[in-house]
Parts: sequence; C-alpha cells; structure tokens
Amino acid sequence: MNSQRGKIIILTAPSGAGKTSITRYLLSKFPKLSFSISATTRPLRGDEKNGKDYYFLSEEEFHENIRKHAFVEWEMVYQGKYYGTLQSELERIWDEEKTPVLDIDVKGAIHVQEQYDRQSLSLFIQPPSVDELQRRLRQRGTETEESIQARVSKAAYEMSFKHHFNKVIINHDLEKACAEAEAAVKEFLGWDSPHRHIGT
Repeated sequence: MNSQRGKIIILTAPSGAGKTSITRYLLSKFPKLSFSISATTRPLRGDEKNGKDYYFLSEEEFHENIRKHAFVEWEMVYQGKYYGTLQSELERIWDEEKTPVLDIDVKGAIHVQEQYDRQSLSLFIQPPSVDELQRRLRQRGTETEESIQARVSKAAYEMSFKHHFNKVIINHDLEKACAEAEAAVKEFLGWDSPHRHIGT
C-alpha cells in the first residue's frame, strides 16, 4: 500500500496573499503532489476548462452533492457562489498514488483539517499586512473598489484564524515563502533526505 495514501496538504490564505503562486511552486517541484480540483457554482471564466481548473456545477448539482454528503468541505464563499472539495477528488488522487494539494478558503481548510487531523499538513499564507494585501489586490486591476474593500475586510477576519493551522508562512518575499512551504512539505511527507530524488 502507498504510504502517502490518506495524506493531504492544505494551503489557505486571505485572497491576494499569494497561496496560488506557492501552490503552483510546490506542484512544479514535486511530481508526487497533485492539485485537488474544487467544485464551484461560479461561471467559467476566460479559457478555464471544466475538470481542469474547477468542476463547474449548477447550484442544483451542488446542492444534490451536499445532500449526498459528497463533499469533504463546502462553503458559500461569496453570495450565491459555492465552492467545495469532493471526496471523490481526493480518492482519485490517492488512487494515482499521489498526495492531494488543496488550495482552499480558510473555513473550508479548518473543516478538512478537523476531519483529517493526523493526516494533513495545513499552511496558512499570511500577507505582511492588510495594507500590503490591499495594494496587491489593486495591482491586479481585476477588482472594483467595493470588491477590494469586501476582500480586505474578509482577509482581516480570516487572519484571526491563523492559529488553527500547522504552520503560518508570512509571504513578504515569495521566494522565501516558497522555500518555507517546500521544507514543511518535505518534512511532512518524509522527503527530507538530501540524497533522495523526489518524484521518482
């Protein structure tokens, strides 16, 4: 049996803190990690693909999965926009003898950690400050001022939960934050031998 089966790596953060960049870094570094694709009711954007970026579900389909207890976690992250992690998605990745990496909302991350306490490594990515987070969101150029204020307010609230997670990484410098995350993952999965080639 694969010794990694049942293990999960969770990355969570306020929006704009850099968790997606760190998630991508870890996935590129370790072939034995696999991105856990979330389900959502939000519309497909740009060149996104169903089953690659998200599993795009109707609200009816999403609620049916809730009724069937098919989700490990789910949240209404924004009004009318649901996101969740399907149990079948974790099983799919474990069947490939890989370790799922979840890039999810703070409340969802707490739910997963509660269910897989001894099997999970949870990393909370923290921006250097709320002001810096606001600056980053403005830099993206994809948000209205109202949306930025809503995200900043939500971020301040989410940062109050950081003590729930195994490790807090302050993303002041992305390269250093990636290195910290890499070291934590290696230790958690027992990949810290300097002579062992990861992913073979």
